[in-house]
Amino acid sequence: MADPDDQRSPPLAGQPPVPLPAYGRGSLGEVVPSLLAGLGAPGTNLLGVPPVRAALLLVVDGLGWELLHAHPDDAPFLTTHLAGARSITSGYPSSTATSLAMLSTGRPPIAHGLMGYTMAAPGLGRAMNNLTWATHGAEPRDLRDVLPPESVQPLPTVFDRARRAGVRMTALGPREHVGSGLTHAVLRGGTYEPVDGLEEPAAIRAVAAGLRDEGCPTAVYTYDPVLDGAGHRHGPGSDAWRAALRRIDRIAARFAAVVPPDGLLAITADHGMVDLARPGCERIEISERPELATGVRFLAGEARARHVHAHPGKAGGVLSRWREALAEVAWVVSRDEAIDGGWFGPPDQLRAAVRERIGDVVCAAFGPVGVFQRLVDPGEASLAGHHGSLTSAELLVPWIVVRG
Repeated sequence: MADPDDQRSPPLAGQPPVPLPAYGRGSLGEVVPSLLAGLGAPGTNLLGVPPVRAALLLVVDGLGWELLHAHPDDAPFLTTHLAGARSITSGYPSSTATSLAMLSTGRPPIAHGLMGYTMAAPGLGRAMNNLTWATHGAEPRDLRDVLPPESVQPLPTVFDRARRAGVRMTALGPREHVGSGLTHAVLRGGTYEPVDGLEEPAAIRAVAAGLRDEGCPTAVYTYDPVLDGAGHRHGPGSDAWRAALRRIDRIAARFAAVVPPDGLLAITADHGMVDLARPGCERIEISERPELATGVRFLAGEARARHVHAHPGKAGGVLSRWREALAEVAWVVSRDEAIDGGWFGPPDQLRAAVRERIGDVVCAAFGPVGVFQRLVDPGEASLAGHHGSLTSAELLVPWIVVRG
């Protein structure tokens, strides 16, 4: 099992150590290189993928390692294969856009540059939503023309890597993601087949066709958002979430049934989740906390993992006030401390353009709290389930391999 505590950034006195993602050792960045190596491509195979001719990757949004272990009765197929499985880590923040870019590029966030659910929009002086590729907040503005996805995330994608390796690859995912900025940022350069649901017969047939041997190794990438949506709306572990987990378990079993004898099914996720609707959790509303709002130009990131962008000349004061106010529940560091501490990946991989997408102050919750802005994002403030930080519940995801 990957141990994110192997590397730690120094905490403030009295705080728990800061666990870092297992960049380059056992993280989402190692998934695609390892799968391609198993398919015969040159390169590293840190996850030990066996030699195969066909590989099917199922990415389940929100399937945390700890959540899966806590609900074995709702995932009998997946649980059967946990004995030979391990955990790996997402990057920081443990968030969908960041993780999918990490999967696709094989590089940490500090290199690919998608720094969370929201981040500072390059050159615009405000936050953008990386899932919708639009300005964040009221009256969102489509940014696909202003900020082309291939310029914001310029690294080669999984399709580029597969093509160079001589692997025929297909991706299947939600119909509503066709043409989106995020899809273009992380899955450009190949065939994306929209489906209404991975459990649908058409999706199963498309997976089988994508794995068919036509004289070269084959790979199929699939992504499902339903579990994550149930966790956000109702909380991880809720009845709705457990029903969504049972659905994912059935999909995984059906996928395994169509994998050829010389192939494999690999299952992973982009992040875990914590429930902030439980008793004892705190929702910090920044508009009600003058000591947190003073000097702040705008917030980015998400409730559990905030990028705090300060007005010019105010970063030092913002850092001091956030540290003092949140010392018992969050790690709060400066941009340079987060970069040098390896939160976003090895510092020597920092792309210059990425630096300003990181907050002047970086705040990662370790306690049962989230920092919200209801006036900017009322939807986020209404959710039960959240993620983004460096706790094991959010950071650890499964790496399960099922042979055909």
